[in-house]
Amino acid sequence: MTTKASYQRARKKAEQYFHDRNWKPFPFQKEAWKSYAEGKSGLVHAPTGTGKTYAVWTPTLLEWMSEQKGKEMPKRAPQLRVLWLTPLRALVEDTTRTLEELSEGLGLPWTIQSRTGDTSGSVKAKQRKKYPSCLVTTPESLSLLLSYPETKEAFSDLRAVIVDEWHELLSSKRGTQTELCLARLRKWNPELKTWGLSATLGNLDTALSTLVGSHENSVLINGDLKKKFVVKTIIPRDMEKFPWAGHLGGKLVEDVAKQIEKAKTTLVFTNVRSQTEYWYHALVSVRPKWENDLGIHHGSLDRKDRTEVENRLRAGKIKAVVCTSSLDLGVDFSPVEQVIQIGGPKGVARLLQRAGRCGHQPGAISRVFCVPTQAMELIEYAAAREAMEARKIEQREPLRAPLDLLAQHLITLALGGGFSDKEALQEVRTAWSYRDLSEEEWGWTLDFVIRGGNTLRAYDQFKRVVVKNGIHCVESKIIGRFHRMSIGTITSDQAITVKFKTGKTLGTIEESFISRINPKSNFYFSGKLLRLERVRDLTAIVSIAKAGKGAIPVWGGGKSPLSSELSIAVREKLKQAKTGSCKEPEMKAIAPTLSIQDKNSTLPEQHQFLIEKTVTKEGVNWFLFPFAGRLANEGLAALASYRMSKIIPMSLSVSFNDYGFHLCSNEDLDLGEKEWRELLNPENLIDELLDCMNLSEMAKRQFREVARVAGLIFQGFPGAQKSARQVQASGGLFFDVFSKYDPENLLLTQSRREVLERQLEVERILSKLQEIKSQDLIINYPRRLSPFAFPLWAESLRTQVSTESWGDRVRKMAEELEQTN
Repeated sequence: MTTKASYQRARKKAEQYFHDRNWKPFPFQKEAWKSYAEGKSGLVHAPTGTGKTYAVWTPTLLEWMSEQKGKEMPKRAPQLRVLWLTPLRALVEDTTRTLEELSEGLGLPWTIQSRTGDTSGSVKAKQRKKYPSCLVTTPESLSLLLSYPETKEAFSDLRAVIVDEWHELLSSKRGTQTELCLARLRKWNPELKTWGLSATLGNLDTALSTLVGSHENSVLINGDLKKKFVVKTIIPRDMEKFPWAGHLGGKLVEDVAKQIEKAKTTLVFTNVRSQTEYWYHALVSVRPKWENDLGIHHGSLDRKDRTEVENRLRAGKIKAVVCTSSLDLGVDFSPVEQVIQIGGPKGVARLLQRAGRCGHQPGAISRVFCVPTQAMELIEYAAAREAMEARKIEQREPLRAPLDLLAQHLITLALGGGFSDKEALQEVRTAWSYRDLSEEEWGWTLDFVIRGGNTLRAYDQFKRVVVKNGIHCVESKIIGRFHRMSIGTITSDQAITVKFKTGKTLGTIEESFISRINPKSNFYFSGKLLRLERVRDLTAIVSIAKAGKGAIPVWGGGKSPLSSELSIAVREKLKQAKTGSCKEPEMKAIAPTLSIQDKNSTLPEQHQFLIEKTVTKEGVNWFLFPFAGRLANEGLAALASYRMSKIIPMSLSVSFNDYGFHLCSNEDLDLGEKEWRELLNPENLIDELLDCMNLSEMAKRQFREVARVAGLIFQGFPGAQKSARQVQASGGLFFDVFSKYDPENLLLTQSRREVLERQLEVERILSKLQEIKSQDLIINYPRRLSPFAFPLWAESLRTQVSTESWGDRVRKMAEELEQTN
């Protein structure tokens, strides 16, 4: 119990601490303190570097201080009172240090420790005997803790759960896993307060509801401090008029190096890991003296090497780090003075997040310099800057009741002391993503974990949960052990560990890449040119290559599509370009290209849908421009080609990018507005996508992830994981068996839905087709490829020629087109 007087004394002490450091709490921070003291849960949404951590950490300490009622401060640390959840292990150390700083500054005896997959077994064992006052951990580690029966007692005095970077978790299974864990903790302690932190979200009300579940006493705190972001672009001196993907960035390496020289420390962000390896070596090639002053950081590198780079960043002892989203989130690297973004940002939130890695203090300016890898990305930069200023940020929607994760969670509950049917259903439905969970879905999932469902009843290893006296529990120690080793939702292709002969680990590479490298051949990895000696037992033994070139690894996961918000902003920029009202340097640089597009075809406005038909020696080419992002455009291309082939049997080649798609055939169909309206009709969309995209094979691949999360596939013990082929075979076998003998299996239904929603963005496809119905169709017949069509044509040649000859051929065509224009 606390009194108003004791709370005011604690508050005064905290304010004095901030005053002594010349810090003045912002209004949003004070609002969070007040709301927490009133027993509310909430979401704090404020720009990066404005003190969100202090907004929610301070009141948890004030609560404990006020409970002392003015008495002498105890010397013994309190038991666990706060759980701090973070989406990335890289954030844990930095977060722990920040929390300790305030606790120690206030003279409190609190202990703050971290617990992740990297924490040693001995530390984990000690923590389970005596937890710290605050535990910084991840959703997976929290779920694992809930599988131990003694956790309920250990968490008996838990007062608050803080979820950092909630926007990063929200629309993923890790976010849904967090929801289920929070539902369990609220069941144990109905007075538990849940607070989330976010910097880049569009749908704040939904984000709040998803975080707090059915907890009605909640508040949204928007700390709109108008943080200043400066977005500039490194514009090529010789601008191409016919853009094509990937080649432009290489011309700007020297410009990027000169920009890095202007700052003490720089973060160079790329969109994919392969680009990180390329740009690290490109920068070293133009600045050899920087080899020891440049760092490389991405998720496939060894944890020790990444930690070393992070520590050098904090200490300001590194010139620049080339990285991926592995350094996107809230780690505070104060020495970073500027950010460089390689390639299109693809989303407003992503550029905001990355820009916020510098100027990570209240009132500081965050500066980001953008480097195009193809000319059309200049429009993205101008559009993103405008959207950032208007705070038009992408929405992230929570998932709808994934049953693979529910099955995993039910086994966790059964291990952690057991559960009863009706009470567990009531608890699960308090999680926002499961609020509409049906009785049928609940009953099916229960049957799946108890008896293995309709098809696996004969196999004891799939009877993981038993029911005794109405309580669901796990009796088998082996099942318990396997389950705890498999908790989580992060899945990826099987990785090959890369090691030197001496035993030092460099990181991991996907099996599919290393299988294409011959022994004694070279490849780039971890900032080094390596020579592959041999591959044995999922380990690639390497040595430093003395000279030569090498292949750059490719990882699965693909490229992010252009977001809906940024797509709208790009279309607005094209409209401005058509009227000559663009003043941004990026739009001025791309103006000659857009002028040729408008002259040879048109610059489509928002109410127009552009189709171009051009005949080349490859055949008859149709180019369509929905501006729907690469995933949706892929689905639209498949749908249109499928419907065209139903008019007359023909073979069609397809290519696509963020702006449009390309269909090429030897058949010259006479397609006018009426025919195109029929080809782009939204009716029967799902059924025809199922027919035309080999959805069964896509669903089979997706089912491997679903089966792994649901516990059907055990990937092996640490150091003895199954190979990719073994995992694929296991997942494929389950998929085929269920498809044949249990076609109504809800995990099959889920895998198909995830393909439609995540891999094809079917909702975006449907929305775009509905939009096209109301748009004016503009069908043009340019004699030569237009600037919009050229990159799609270039992409279609990739499967026909080798990479080197492809580049030569595309470059030659671009030069010919520029001469004729």
